[in-house]
Amino acid sequence: MKVAVVGATGLVGTKMLEVLAERNFPVTELIPVASERSVGKEVFFKGKPYKVVSMDDGIAAKPAIAIFSAGGSTSLEWAPKFAEAGIRVIDNSSAWRMDPNKKLVVPEVNADVLAKDDFIIANPNCSTIQMVVALQPLHLRYKIKRVVVSTYQSVTGTGKKAVDQLFNERKGVEGEMAYKYPIDLNVIPQIDVFTDNGYTKEEMKMVNETKKIMKDDSIRVTATTVRIPVIGGHSESVNVEFENDFALEEVRSILEKAPGIIVQDDLVNQQYPMPLWAHEKDEVFVGRLRRDETQPNTLNMWIVSDNLRKGAATNAVQIAEYLMEKGLV
Repeated sequence: MKVAVVGATGLVGTKMLEVLAERNFPVTELIPVASERSVGKEVFFKGKPYKVVSMDDGIAAKPAIAIFSAGGSTSLEWAPKFAEAGIRVIDNSSAWRMDPNKKLVVPEVNADVLAKDDFIIANPNCSTIQMVVALQPLHLRYKIKRVVVSTYQSVTGTGKKAVDQLFNERKGVEGEMAYKYPIDLNVIPQIDVFTDNGYTKEEMKMVNETKKIMKDDSIRVTATTVRIPVIGGHSESVNVEFENDFALEEVRSILEKAPGIIVQDDLVNQQYPMPLWAHEKDEVFVGRLRRDETQPNTLNMWIVSDNLRKGAATNAVQIAEYLMEKGLV
């Protein structure tokens, strides 16, 4: 299959090339696409160099699938042009996620919504993806009423500039700042810009995307998203109130059997999810399972996943795999 990766030189685009290779996606021809300033540069896929081409040349090459990770404004401009040429777009930006005419997909949760006429498919926000993977199997059994989530998000979610800022600060080197404040030895309780209600865009993404992916507007979600000085993945403290009561043993069993989840919940040996373990893994790690003793039918859980992989690249490639498997491409 001829595949384009749009934004191939960026942090997520580079990870998408890695994931396509690792998962042996049947790429017969790779078309790396990026902005004009990157045209002519080389990227590597399965050890071979490929020259980066322009958007127009990417369309002219007629790939079956184009996986986008080039920012919202680029996606708004170019995804429709690729789609009009009969190229199926899987978009990693926020551009199309809440468009009522576009599907927002996490394969373990709602791949069944995909159809032959979906030519622009949205990849959800990284922090939403890992949370709904863990919530969905529990929702099916106990029905979720309300979710309170606080996130502890890696600097890799901001991009290379943020990673550079963190390591420059650790070395005592002055450099370009991705954040208004130092990030080393600090936490920043702001991800994206503030909206009129006092929440950030990242927090509202978690609220709105969760309902859309899980196909249930009755689920109430409130979020606080925080940037911390780590790489390797995002962590989330999630408090879930259900309509129905649960037994912790059954919760653990449901999660252990659910696709894409690894349960790490061994208190005796102090085993629990951490970005250290999640880094470069495709799974969502869940642990610290315990009953909220302040109110009925409520569970506390700790969820960690590599935001560049399951939170971005891997989820997009899994969507492509599903399209291929179901003969939709």
